[in-house]
Amino acid sequence: MGIVVIGAVFMDLKGYSTSPYIPSGRNAGIIVQNHGGVSRNVAEDIANVELKPTFVSLVDDNSMGEDIIRKLDRHKVNTKYIRRLPDGMGTWLAVFDHEGDVVASVSKRPDLAPIGDILDQQGDEIFKDADSIAVEIDIDKEIIKKIFYYAEKYQKDVYALVSNMTIAVERRDFLRKTSCFVCNQQEAGILFSEDYESKTPQEMAEILADRIKSARISRMVVTMGEYGAVYADSEGNYGSVPALKVDVVDTTGAGDAFFAGVCMGLTYGKTMEEACKIGTRLSSTVITTSENICPRFMPEEFGLKPVQD
Repeated sequence: MGIVVIGAVFMDLKGYSTSPYIPSGRNAGIIVQNHGGVSRNVAEDIANVELKPTFVSLVDDNSMGEDIIRKLDRHKVNTKYIRRLPDGMGTWLAVFDHEGDVVASVSKRPDLAPIGDILDQQGDEIFKDADSIAVEIDIDKEIIKKIFYYAEKYQKDVYALVSNMTIAVERRDFLRKTSCFVCNQQEAGILFSEDYESKTPQEMAEILADRIKSARISRMVVTMGEYGAVYADSEGNYGSVPALKVDVVDTTGAGDAFFAGVCMGLTYGKTMEEACKIGTRLSSTVITTSENICPRFMPEEFGLKPVQD
């Protein structure tokens, strides 16, 4: 079954300013449309390392939804548990400045309740042979409850990332059940009610090692943009991994690719440092084009075990 990824699909509409962005003015540029969504991105990134994930999600019941499923199929994602529904997908509208950073965005989230129905009907089939589970911890609470029910039933590790940290903060009991939680520096500050903006990677790693003990989170990774990422576990181990130097076009999807790398690494026996290095390599490949596409790799390039058909 590979890694089971659960979450939403979005269509991303992205406008890029080709000159210095003027917030109150008209900005000349280009507009592109891509398949998106944190969980969809993660599933595709895992598939691009030939590890054949299973994706549990929803798409629109139209040609656009079918196009998304066909693309995932081509990437060798198991799409058996994707349900077609009216308004099954969300939409993300974003504007980027000439340096590739988001300066404005609006998001329309889909109703994910039908995913709960999929889990009710086919949960045992989905989770029994899973290698691990990857999920956005801030999706519908009832869905998260069902995921952890099956994770505990079949003793599967759950790896979590977040889209909305204000929601995740209210779910500390779920975070304590995860095998690893991944977020960025700002989100970590929200979680622990502190300001980490000026911290160096070394300082951040030491702080993280202390904070996860009191929070009772077993393992956690915090990304720090151009400064790389830091990690810590509840046994007192911690460290940092530097970012790779690349020419940035669009940072969208970098965090998703990083999480996919960490999830793959930990699922298939790598250390925290090794998993973060895999995530760093993957994230560096998706920010060099406006399509945010992770190139194809073989699992052996990362020392990972291929998933058999």
